[in-house]
Amino acid sequence: MSVKSLEIGNLKINTPVVLGPMAGITDLPFRLLCHEMGAGLVVMEMVSAKGIHYNNRNTEALLATSGEEHPVALQLFGSEPDIFDEVVRRLEEYPFDLIDLNMGCPMPKIVKNGEGSALMRDPQKAAEVVKAMVRATDKPITVKIRKGFNDNEINAVEVAKILEDAGAAAITVHGRTREEYYTGKADWDIIRQVASAVSIPVIGNGDVTSGPLAEKMLKETGCAGVMISRGSKGNPWIFREVKEYLEKGTVPPPPTLEEKKALIRRHAAMMIECKGPKVGMLEMRSHLLWYTGGMRGAAALRRAAAQVSTFEELEKVIESWG
Repeated sequence: MSVKSLEIGNLKINTPVVLGPMAGITDLPFRLLCHEMGAGLVVMEMVSAKGIHYNNRNTEALLATSGEEHPVALQLFGSEPDIFDEVVRRLEEYPFDLIDLNMGCPMPKIVKNGEGSALMRDPQKAAEVVKAMVRATDKPITVKIRKGFNDNEINAVEVAKILEDAGAAAITVHGRTREEYYTGKADWDIIRQVASAVSIPVIGNGDVTSGPLAEKMLKETGCAGVMISRGSKGNPWIFREVKEYLEKGTVPPPPTLEEKKALIRRHAAMMIECKGPKVGMLEMRSHLLWYTGGMRGAAALRRAAAQVSTFEELEKVIESWG
């Protein structure tokens, strides 16, 4: 198919494929790897607007970016328009290319505070937040929503129209309800409905795990771009595949074992540089578990990976892979 660039406000994204935000996963090292592999836009881990407002030290670390990963989006969660107004103005000095509002997080502690997916039940409040964000910056403001809160409250189309009127420059639709979390099959038809209902770009999210599936989503839903989140865990190569398939109609060969080993070493070295040896290697364990998925003798590999605490130990583990 003929691949068009994804245009969000004044931002042009050459490849319409986005790395979606995942807490504890889409940190700077992982985003850089996915960007190198072909992700047109990378989205950071979601950050609390209140955390920025109250100068939380842990929040500041989540705002780290690199000039090598552009275009990059910051995703904020929260529900108070006044705080968003102040925070987005403060963020003007940061080099984010766009700012996204999270209306999709299903986690109980977020929803309980009226944030994340809870905003699907209060679209007017979400609109006030978006209006505050739009007033505070010239950067594009986007929103990530879900199909609805539950099967009895499917309101993505209604919410998308309200957010468009509030000034959102694009909307990402995850084809699951809040109550589904990440289970079951994503509903691509709701993505199609939203894309037909609004004039701003719609990005589809849910169950894209290959180049052919990315093309299928674009064709079936009429969305302007595809977001890949969990499909990239342990597999940043998916962006290489999707980019090539959309541009040439061919699927590149999967990474060889030696390619995997080399990228894992790089990833670990980047984690150490970014977070220090202790935290970096501790957080690298999860990535190692994902990287070993589907490999021969995966259970034993995963047991060894879960114990890694130094770069040297990681070297021994991956060198044992045959």
